[in-house]
Amino acid sequence: MSDGDYDYLIKFLALGDSGVGKTSFLYQYTDGKFNSKFITTVGIDFREKRVVYKSTGPDGSSGKGQKIHMQLWDTAGQERFRSLTTAFFRDAMGFLLLFDLTNEQSFLNVRNWMSQLQVHAYCENPDIVLCGNKCDLTDQRAVSEEEARELAEKIPYFETSAANGQNVNEAVDVLLDLIMKRMERCVDKSWIPDGTVRANGPTNPDISEGSERSKCAC
Repeated sequence: MSDGDYDYLIKFLALGDSGVGKTSFLYQYTDGKFNSKFITTVGIDFREKRVVYKSTGPDGSSGKGQKIHMQLWDTAGQERFRSLTTAFFRDAMGFLLLFDLTNEQSFLNVRNWMSQLQVHAYCENPDIVLCGNKCDLTDQRAVSEEEARELAEKIPYFETSAANGQNVNEAVDVLLDLIMKRMERCVDKSWIPDGTVRANGPTNPDISEGSERSKCAC
């Protein structure tokens, strides 16, 4: 795809405590590489990737491929950057919420991050995928899979490794699928950020840009 050749611009936000591996996770997704020398993110950064999304019908058939330009925003986990981070919540359509499987406190803080999302995101039940990162460090594990799945409840949960790539693509793919299906089924499109649907993109009247922000009832 060329620079302007896409149907949708989708913005995801990676959240979680400092040091859980958000930057490495996104770098693994966009570049397929692991960099162990990343320094702590200051404020906000982002990475980009182009993918082709094909919806799956009730009968298992694949729909027409949609060209997606993904912006994956990397946020600082430190408390001092929290006001800056939350300012980006409303323009994001999906959230990758990460904790460190070797750090119990980062897991306990997941509820705090979820509460922040309920207040600042585009609606009270935004699309979230929960990721227990650093699953390759099995001998240092501090959080069990059972504990994590209990916390996740109805939210999709993946055990991921930014180091070896385990479940990184799968987690982002599931989040993208949730977002695309939400756009398809919502009658009220006002929650969709301006600029999401390209002028040269789909002409489907059921997926159009919203002009105002509101609570999504999807």
